[in-house]
Amino acid sequence: MKGFQLFLLLLLLPFGGCQEEEVGPSSDCTVEDYSDHLRAGAYQSLMEEFTRKGLPGISMLIRDKDGTWAGAAGMADIDKGIPMRACHVSKVASITKLFIGTLSLQLVEDGFFTLDDPVNKWLPRRITDKVANANAVTMRNLLQHTSGIPDLIEDNAFYLAVLNDPSKYWEPEELLKYIYNDSPVFAPGEQVSYSNTNLLLAIMVIESATKRSHAELLHEYILDPLGLENSYYHWHDPLPPFTAQGYFDLYNNGTILNLSNFNTGSGNGYGGLYSTVFDLQVFLEALFREKTLLSPAGLQAMLTYTEREVDNDRAFGITVNKDFIDRAPDEFGLGHRGRDLAYTADAYYFPNQDITLAYLVNYGTDAKSELKPVFLEFRNSVVDLIMQK
Repeated sequence: MKGFQLFLLLLLLPFGGCQEEEVGPSSDCTVEDYSDHLRAGAYQSLMEEFTRKGLPGISMLIRDKDGTWAGAAGMADIDKGIPMRACHVSKVASITKLFIGTLSLQLVEDGFFTLDDPVNKWLPRRITDKVANANAVTMRNLLQHTSGIPDLIEDNAFYLAVLNDPSKYWEPEELLKYIYNDSPVFAPGEQVSYSNTNLLLAIMVIESATKRSHAELLHEYILDPLGLENSYYHWHDPLPPFTAQGYFDLYNNGTILNLSNFNTGSGNGYGGLYSTVFDLQVFLEALFREKTLLSPAGLQAMLTYTEREVDNDRAFGITVNKDFIDRAPDEFGLGHRGRDLAYTADAYYFPNQDITLAYLVNYGTDAKSELKPVFLEFRNSVVDLIMQK
């Protein structure tokens, strides 16, 4: 996600409501020892370097030519003194979109709708008449971020509502009202610009076309067949006790606060999945390495890219980023990044190197803070390290 308005949080945080916690205190968990991997020391040292620089906790998995390594550094729960481990569940934020995009293509293959179906074929005019471009865009536009539909996450009133009711379970139409009657960002198909509203509308189309809950379909088509037993779609699924806490330096004064239970619209297609690095590996490799989740035509559709997004280092397929494209021409990852109020994640498969990378950081990098550049340095350092010959 993007566009988080920090000044609103500074102004309004004291008025936030007291809600029942969904992410309770974290428990410990046990995980296999991967210290025999040839590069275990280098990978572990890198995480420890960046937790010393202030990131609360990092869990990471790398599968390279020498096998699979997984490890963690820092804390899953600072207050309870629980160390972060690779088995801890953490919020993957917008990586959820890659799961929903895959589900969408599976449903296309099963004949429920097509990528070129107009959105207003499936959604009523009482909705589409109030959403910019909604009467002129297709599912393909939504899933490739070429719709020109405004991003609800950019709306200050939305964050005011989050702060006043942090743990609210949002329904799709409650979220859409924040962009009703806004001007379009551009005409459909003319540009590419990331918008969380696109995936919100996409799950509404899915539910209209299938007459099923998209959360149930996510389990039926992806999570359950792949055996992703440590992946949870919040708020539809309860979270386990071994969920990491999420933090953010709200006042940008070096003091991080626990914002685990601030819900920025989870469970509506654009975010809400919680997972482990192990489950992310299984999903990524089934999709891009083993190619078992989609037909060849479906995967080709997913990997047909837009132009590069302005001021960003990614191009979009069907909810998949072609990322790190400022690097050497053959050093790009297929996957998605996740940025939320109190959690950060990346999950990528590098096809030319046959490397899988997934990491979860329990600190929010959707807004500016002194730790955001630290995370970006970590992100670049990880890729530099895995690309070393």
